[in-house]
Amino acid sequence: MAGIRQTSSLLTTITTLVCIVVALSLFVTDALIVRQVEENTRDYLSEKATNIARVVAHSPTVVEGLQMQMGESRIQPFADEMRRVSGVEFIVVMDMNGIRKSHPDPAKVGKHFAGGDEGAALNGQEYVSTGKGTLGMSLRAFTPVRAQDGKQIGVVVVGITLNRVQSEVSRSRVALFWGIGMGGLVGIAGALLLARRIKKILFGLEPRQIAKLLQERSAILDATREGIIAIDSETRITLVNSEGRRLFQRGGLSEDPLGKPIKELIPETRLDRVLKNGQSEHDQEIEVYGIPLIVNRVPIYLKQRIVGGLMTFRDKTDIKRMAEELTGIKLYAGALRAQTHEFMNKLHVILGMVHLGAYDQLTKYINQTARQYQQDVGFILRRVKNTVLAGFLLGKNSFVREAGAELILVDDAYIPDPEDSEIIHEWVTILGNLIDNAVDAMKDREQKKIFIDAYYDQGMLTMEVEDTGKGFDENEREHLFKKGYSTKKEEAGERGLGLYLVKQIVGKRGGSIEVFSQVGEGSRFLVHIPLKVRGTELDQGPNC
Repeated sequence: MAGIRQTSSLLTTITTLVCIVVALSLFVTDALIVRQVEENTRDYLSEKATNIARVVAHSPTVVEGLQMQMGESRIQPFADEMRRVSGVEFIVVMDMNGIRKSHPDPAKVGKHFAGGDEGAALNGQEYVSTGKGTLGMSLRAFTPVRAQDGKQIGVVVVGITLNRVQSEVSRSRVALFWGIGMGGLVGIAGALLLARRIKKILFGLEPRQIAKLLQERSAILDATREGIIAIDSETRITLVNSEGRRLFQRGGLSEDPLGKPIKELIPETRLDRVLKNGQSEHDQEIEVYGIPLIVNRVPIYLKQRIVGGLMTFRDKTDIKRMAEELTGIKLYAGALRAQTHEFMNKLHVILGMVHLGAYDQLTKYINQTARQYQQDVGFILRRVKNTVLAGFLLGKNSFVREAGAELILVDDAYIPDPEDSEIIHEWVTILGNLIDNAVDAMKDREQKKIFIDAYYDQGMLTMEVEDTGKGFDENEREHLFKKGYSTKKEEAGERGLGLYLVKQIVGKRGGSIEVFSQVGEGSRFLVHIPLKVRGTELDQGPNC
């Protein structure tokens, strides 16, 4: 029941409102028309009575009857006949003394006229008045009777009772009421149709639901970290969320962008093309006001017709930063997982020796393992001053060993501790992807070695990763750093992001990357990155 009430509330409200408006309009119309009908009916009956009175007053029978006493007897039959033919209530003819010469009631003939409103008529005036006579309240038309010489010799009074007037008005109002009733029914039907039409346009939603949806939409748009811009079919901007407005502000636009053609503000938008062909475009790269953006463009359909377009965008640098962070975390996790596997294998060896009771060999194995680990740790920590990066390389060493390869840190390699600690995540991404690619390149090779070298000189850090893999031909080298490109064709599109990210990071830091490779002879990657070191570290390396 609650759902039904909610669904019909807008319908009920609109219907009730329209019906009230129609009813008020009809009542006002009724009041105005009834008054007009009454006035028109009174005027019509007054004119009718006056015309009849004039006819009677100019009748030779009346004129001669008032001039000669011998003709008075003809006035009463004539007046009765005229009253019957014209349909009025009474026709009274009186002389200048106010004595009746005719009356609907013959008994009142010869008696003085009743009403008191005949004085002006006896003085020669023609008029209509309302007065009370022997037949009750009536509308009475007075017309003087004059002889041929113009001398007034009497008065004719034609009367119509007010009951007759009201009867005529009521008869007119019956037709009016029928019209009002039909108008009311049409108004109700129109109200229902209008309400249903509005409900259909509003997709059956109630005003409260629409208000809630608008509030939710505003909250969603403001909370979304992606910029959103919508246009209509004329390519004029109809919606911009907070992130979109920040883009325009960064571009130097201080005025409200709503209502402006999007081409004037973002010439590279290409939303107009989406409006024409109706095809969505996803993950496109454009530059707006010097800001690199990743853009999605989709058409907006209403009843299978394109009525606008929508563009969402995100700052490419934000996406790249997240990708770098995710890649770094993935590399960290992979290194830790490989190190865990390596230690699990060693624990299995230790457990087996314990079960066999080979305690002397167990002691020797543990000491050898610990000594090797300390040597690896000490060697790396002496050359890699940042403990996070050193730990990552230790874990990566385990990963490479698990893959059946050997990771070799060159003896004189040196990576100082950077002043900006955030760059460590970028180094993890760079080294991690280069090492992973080297491992992939050596899968089918007999000799599997990866050499890592690094040196710092005059504010520039150079990192070198060399492998004994299959190498790349010239065509492959040209495409290595393109997004989505992979030397493994079956994985292209799914992979092909590692070297792309490396290139992006190096470019962002103002560095460069070189590739030296020949098919069948391995590859060597040199990465040059400007670097500010922490504290008083010098350029000579670890032995300074």
